Amino acid sequence: MATLTLTELCVLIGDALDNCLAGSYWVKAEVNSIYRKNGHLYLELIDGGTAKMRATCWSGTQEMLTAYFESETGKVLQAGMAVLVEVQIQWHAVYGLSLSIIGIDPSYTLGDIALQRQQTINRLRADGLLDAQQLIPLPSLIRRIAVISSPHAAGYEDFKHQLDNSGYAFQTKLFGATMQGDHAVQSILAALEEISTLQTQSKGLKPSTPPTYDAVVIIRGGGASSDLGCFDNYELCAVCAQFELPILSGIGHTRDISVLDMVAHEALKTPTAVAEWLIHRMDNQKAHITDLFLRLQRTADRQILIRKHYVELLEQRLAACNPERIFLMGYSLLTKNGKVVKSVHELKPGDSVTTHLADGTADSVINRIL
Repeated sequence: MATLTLTELCVLIGDALDNCLAGSYWVKAEVNSIYRKNGHLYLELIDGGTAKMRATCWSGTQEMLTAYFESETGKVLQAGMAVLVEVQIQWHAVYGLSLSIIGIDPSYTLGDIALQRQQTINRLRADGLLDAQQLIPLPSLIRRIAVISSPHAAGYEDFKHQLDNSGYAFQTKLFGATMQGDHAVQSILAALEEISTLQTQSKGLKPSTPPTYDAVVIIRGGGASSDLGCFDNYELCAVCAQFELPILSGIGHTRDISVLDMVAHEALKTPTAVAEWLIHRMDNQKAHITDLFLRLQRTADRQILIRKHYVELLEQRLAACNPERIFLMGYSLLTKNGKVVKSVHELKPGDSVTTHLADGTADSVINRIL
């Protein structure tokens, strides 16, 4: 048996790997740890507890690769993720065996359904529709409500029960639709189109005619997460985002957020939660109106008191100026030919004058003026 130096052995291993292995392989693994340094990405990949290897994504590749991964998944590559990566096997005499990552398949991490969902979100964002519903003002009182739901769904019954027993005069109309399955998207779109038509028709009536509906509620009971696929459809979400009325969603999932939830004006977890939100909003409006009434009442009372005090002051001033009061104080009033004499210069000897006193009058003739 030949004796080799360690360096010669390392060269032999390297040659053997080059001769036996293909240029690259697609490998499924889990990211156990990851960190960035000097533009490079250093990972430790594991396969359960049976295998572990170091992997590097060099700076020339990692910027493009991570940007592509994040744009497709909406997530940052991090520990704990399952990945499908394209690697080249590398051998180094000092650092040993490692992998060089040259590609990644985001769909493996996200899954086909999740990938399509993220693509819908990206497209809505690019089209400026993701927040479009937020530009629609909510009416002060939401009473006339168009409801899109399966007619026989327990969630719809719960929703109606809540509103009917709230004490408020909610007016709801059901637009029945299929809420899951292959026909759900077109069914919900048809309901939205019918609501839009009715809303347009109301605008053609007299200006004083109120709108047909104040808001649209899209509700659905519980079910499997896989049944939410229709609510991630781009066409449906785009129509909802651009709808003329505010849309409230309650599709019955506490953990999953659909794309429709993201574009809706208000997203609640369940049909019951939507009803509670509407009732709470009415409670707030009622409290606001009550507060305004009390403030108006207090203001009116204060104004009445102020005006009453003002009238009392006027009455006091009028009383102070009353001639009878002046006469009672010992003053008199002198008139000539029915006109009040204000100066001695208006008199001359021989003028007839009348002196007015508190208890009568006295006529006299001016004898002389001093």
